[in-house]
Amino acid sequence: MHNVTGLSGNSTSPTNLHVIIKVCVVVPFFSIFLFCIVIMLYIFASNRHFMDSTRYILFAFMLVNDALVMMFSVLLFLLAMGQLRFPIVFCAPLLFFSTASFLNTPLILATMSLERYVAIMYPLQCPPAWRSDRIWIILLCLWLISCVLPTVDFSIAGARHGVDVLSTPVYCNPVALNSSPVQNLFKFYMNGLFFGAVAVIVLYTYIRILLETKKMRQDRASVNKAMHTVLLHGFQLLLCLMAFNNQITERLLLKNAYWSPGELYFFNYFCFILIPRFLSPLIYGWRDKSLRYHMRKAAFCCSYSLRTRGMLKPSRF
Repeated sequence: MHNVTGLSGNSTSPTNLHVIIKVCVVVPFFSIFLFCIVIMLYIFASNRHFMDSTRYILFAFMLVNDALVMMFSVLLFLLAMGQLRFPIVFCAPLLFFSTASFLNTPLILATMSLERYVAIMYPLQCPPAWRSDRIWIILLCLWLISCVLPTVDFSIAGARHGVDVLSTPVYCNPVALNSSPVQNLFKFYMNGLFFGAVAVIVLYTYIRILLETKKMRQDRASVNKAMHTVLLHGFQLLLCLMAFNNQITERLLLKNAYWSPGELYFFNYFCFILIPRFLSPLIYGWRDKSLRYHMRKAAFCCSYSLRTRGMLKPSRF
């Protein structure tokens, strides 16, 4: 996974104060993100009509996947900050699922764009695979596709000299399983092909919906909304691609700034991994009027419940 590659324990060791500051920044940020995700998922679970819509099912799936990405990312970050080491046999599953969930995000965005395309182009005859009761088949395929790349990547990883996968402790980061130049070349081209194909799908659906708006004279509002939704998916994809800017920003900042490698790696991790993952679901969820109404209602109920408990709390005197 590209998010904590540089946050390894074998780099320049940061001071204890720097580690505490970084952890105090990341953990509350992740807690706020997780709280927002839980609120949204609770809204979906408590309102059945959301689960009857393919669009909202895909959005709920994206929320769960983003929560997994953030959870694995923060866990790897904490392991790197603590400089903990354990055998590769325990580290490999963590890296595998973090990479698979990371790659699954653009696939979900492409699927959501295609769902809007199908809803506009085939409003009366929706293909069976895109119905709410069968969308789980597409979601299962997305997970299978996202697991292909890390499976091939790990299978071509060469064995490191003097490292026993069952007993030798290593720092849990992609470097532990990345020991072959062929592996680096494979990841570079496959990631480019992967995200390029998703970008083509998002662009294609946007252009087709844009052309459809010129033909339709009725229900232009829903078509324009679908077009804006696909455009938002393109913006979310751009946020995902920011995770690949690590090497560029590292070279620029190391030459022009007096930053240590540890501070630079943390800057890339916070700006290009945490913030995009935090903004992506919130922007999409807050834009939807129905979901925004339920989010406000849930927030009001939570605040009212906290105030009520505070008023009913028995006094000591």
